[in-house]
Amino acid sequence: GFFLQLSYFGTDQSQVGRYLTARSTSESKLGLLMNGLVKIPMQFLILLIGALVFSFYQFNKEPVFFNQTQLEVLANSKFKDSLAILKKDYDAMQRLKVEQMNLLAEKHFQKGSPDWDKVRSVLRNTEDQKARFRETIKRWLQDNSVRGDYNDTNYIFLRFVVDKLPKGLVGLLIAVIFLAAWGSIAAALNSLASSSMVDFHKRYSKNVLSEQKEFKLSRIYTFLWGIFCVMIAQLAYNIGNSLIEAVNVLGSLFYGVILGIFLVAFYIKRISANAVFVSAVIVEIGVITLHFFNQYKIISLSFLWLNVVGALGVILLGYVLNIFLAPGSKKEVLQEAEL
Repeated sequence: GFFLQLSYFGTDQSQVGRYLTARSTSESKLGLLMNGLVKIPMQFLILLIGALVFSFYQFNKEPVFFNQTQLEVLANSKFKDSLAILKKDYDAMQRLKVEQMNLLAEKHFQKGSPDWDKVRSVLRNTEDQKARFRETIKRWLQDNSVRGDYNDTNYIFLRFVVDKLPKGLVGLLIAVIFLAAWGSIAAALNSLASSSMVDFHKRYSKNVLSEQKEFKLSRIYTFLWGIFCVMIAQLAYNIGNSLIEAVNVLGSLFYGVILGIFLVAFYIKRISANAVFVSAVIVEIGVITLHFFNQYKIISLSFLWLNVVGALGVILLGYVLNIFLAPGSKKEVLQEAEL
């Protein structure tokens, strides 16, 4: 996690672009510091909302599946009758669970007493039944005749908002979510468009462009990157258990290598550009390979370790390749190793 956040806040173009707009180095440093400090309470509030919604559903009826659209798909499939029976049984089980939770909250049974053990046993059984009901729903959605989305993690909060909040507040909250999402998307698209213009178009174009022409081309690049992002989102929407995990998984495929390049540029200047480039390409291929090995259960590796492998791999492999790719550096590196 440390390597992931270090790369995100220190090397990601969407973040660095904000630092570059500061009027001075001091303001840029202050912006970086505030970015890190604000991130902590923001993450706390996000996780707190999840904990509060979880607590709410302990004392109130919880949907058997939070994605209502997929339940409607099942209702129009060959599982229609089975779904109706499952819902009826699930509702009865939920009523029992709510009764036991309210009883536990009201009576404050002493831990270890017969009443405490009885309530715990009932709650444990209801949780096991709930898990079986949800697994049945997911199995039906994965059926070849249905082929629905069996992951409803990203719909828990939205279902709570739609079902429990007043209608006016629902519209306002959804609008806020869209605005927040668009703010992040706009920063990413602007970063991609500016990188495309500065690092590729202006570098390899022989024509001198006016500011108006550059602006028009930037808009075209923004549009093209927008289409690309939509396509990737359609393919990667079901990566991981939740949306935030999917973002971190995709970021971990590249952030480690990017961080390694920056670390070499700042602190190990004796490694040549050619060595860094080749090592970055090789390590990136290795990181993606490790990810696929993990996906197919060949190895068991958390995606957060991909950032560590990427960063350290670029540095270590860059040192080795620098012996062969940097003219006159072989002798110097060997002398440094002896020291």
